[in-house]
Amino acid sequence: MSSLHLKDFVYFEPTTTAEVTSLLAEHGAKARIMAGGIDLIPRMRAGSIKAEVVINIQKIPELSLFEYDPAKGFRFGAMVSLHTLDTCQELKKHFPIIQKAINQITSVQSKYMGTAVGNVCLATPASDVSPVLMVHDAELIIEGTQGVRTEKVADFYTAYYKTTLQQGEFVTGVSIPKVAEGTGAAFYNKVRTHADIAKITVAAVVNVQDGVFQDAKIALGAVAPVALRARSAEAVLQGQPISEELIQKAAEVAMNDGSPISDFRSNKEYRLDMIRVLVGRALNKAVNQAKGVQHV
Repeated sequence: MSSLHLKDFVYFEPTTTAEVTSLLAEHGAKARIMAGGIDLIPRMRAGSIKAEVVINIQKIPELSLFEYDPAKGFRFGAMVSLHTLDTCQELKKHFPIIQKAINQITSVQSKYMGTAVGNVCLATPASDVSPVLMVHDAELIIEGTQGVRTEKVADFYTAYYKTTLQQGEFVTGVSIPKVAEGTGAAFYNKVRTHADIAKITVAAVVNVQDGVFQDAKIALGAVAPVALRARSAEAVLQGQPISEELIQKAAEVAMNDGSPISDFRSNKEYRLDMIRVLVGRALNKAVNQAKGVQHV
């Protein structure tokens, strides 16, 4: 492991995950992980992040691996770039809304240098990536000085820009289970301009068997301090026969799962109404896909 003492911080380039966890345990909140550096470097320059220790994980080979296993699903490491996932045919075929969410990112630099894991760990409520991972029941693989554990993306966020990561831990990758037969998915986001971050993000995955919602997952972004699952809306659908009335009821209930604010991108009232509109739209699209009906 190499290190360099710069003017404002100490810079490390570990080659194993064990070295990373050791450094994190030693330096605690003074240390920051750097993958692509798309968010970290500008924020350090602006002074909004103070880091005495920067740990670059780019030289750890296993963090750049990604694979699709038909029996298990998709798995990718913390250094896999957004561009790699955006152009991955297995991801596009089996998890199209994940690919679609990544494709929404217009900055070429962000896609080539930024990573999906970095996006998730940033813990911004406006992430497009986190909601689509949530509805696919994705798990984060987290390594620390006490070993390896997993955490559902849906359970990872505790507050605005806060996660469940403890001292000495970092996310090494993401595991997404295979999609069952009879599953459909949809993703929508509303933006002021194509390059702007979302006013609201909605993702939905449903499993349909014999005209019944066997499973339904709905996630919302940019309408609360954290990206989250719309649990009360999901409960409306579980085990119930599919109908337009039921979908609209779930869409209205989903409004209670959000707690949006007014800001320069949009106001609270608009965001609340768009939860209802986009959840209804996403559920209808997901149901049609699950039934094998072409629906754009």
